[in-house]
Amino acid sequence: MTASVPSSGTSESPVSGSDMAAPHTARDGKGIQITDPAMQQLAKLCREQGESQVLRVGVRSGGCSGMSYTMDFVPSSEIEDGDEVYDYTAPDGADFQVVCDPKSLLYIYGMQLDFSTALIGGGFNFTNPNASQTCGCGSSFAV
Repeated sequence: MTASVPSSGTSESPVSGSDMAAPHTARDGKGIQITDPAMQQLAKLCREQGESQVLRVGVRSGGCSGMSYTMDFVPSSEIEDGDEVYDYTAPDGADFQVVCDPKSLLYIYGMQLDFSTALIGGGFNFTNPNASQTCGCGSSFAV
């Protein structure tokens, strides 16, 4: 499930979820910030994927602005030595891990992940403080 997800742009963009509570960080206080709606959706998806899966988040070259976001469930056996692994606990008590390679982390450090159920523009949305521009479709960015 590699996904180029709609992006809400830079850090000045408002949180699009219905809950304006402070976003969640990994148990160590680091990692990607995740809003309540995104935590609920990720916890649900992680349960469906099974215990041996982790969520890999990253970037790749491509898209109209130069770089695009990726999200994919991968087996935990695919965690590589240089990867950053962040442990999260959802409000319902579900634990899951988000993994990011060091190169991607340079571009998405401090990013906020949100989830919207809107019919148009719904899905996962990235708010990336490192993006200097985002494309109109929201699936790519430039730094």
